[in-house]
Amino acid sequence: MTRTPNGQLFRTDSGDDLVLTRTFRAPVADVWASLTEPERTARWFGPWKGDAAPGRTIQVQTVFEEGEPWMDARIDACEPPHRLALSTTDAAGTWHMELLLSEAGGVTELRFVHHLATTDGIGDVGPGWEYYLDQLVASRDGSPLPTFGEYYPAMKAYYDGLPHA
Repeated sequence: MTRTPNGQLFRTDSGDDLVLTRTFRAPVADVWASLTEPERTARWFGPWKGDAAPGRTIQVQTVFEEGEPWMDARIDACEPPHRLALSTTDAAGTWHMELLLSEAGGVTELRFVHHLATTDGIGDVGPGWEYYLDQLVASRDGSPLPTFGEYYPAMKAYYDGLPHA
């Protein structure tokens, strides 16, 4: 299957934001549960454990990565059911992300924002987030989970050349 990337790059005061969106015909509370409940995150990203609260760190297992490693994720903000901000730390470094939800007319939009200190390596990062967000979509609608080969290296050139919106 041919996948079409939809990421956009926005310049900010502190760097750049990579923004990807997905829409769901579902109430915002249901999509929020897919992003925050460990048994539901396990379906598309990986399970997590720990005491989830703002300022606390949980451990998240990335079950779709080689070796299924665990990583730390600090909950920077949690405003159910509209905003979750996380900082993750793993072998690739520390990343800052926000998941922003809004609902209108029974349709919920997810804006995934990766706050970038640099755009170096964006050609590797963007396809990964496309893959995981499509995993989320598939986990919710019951369609087969995509394979990473559908995203990388096919989307690398798109992200390497991504202009600022």
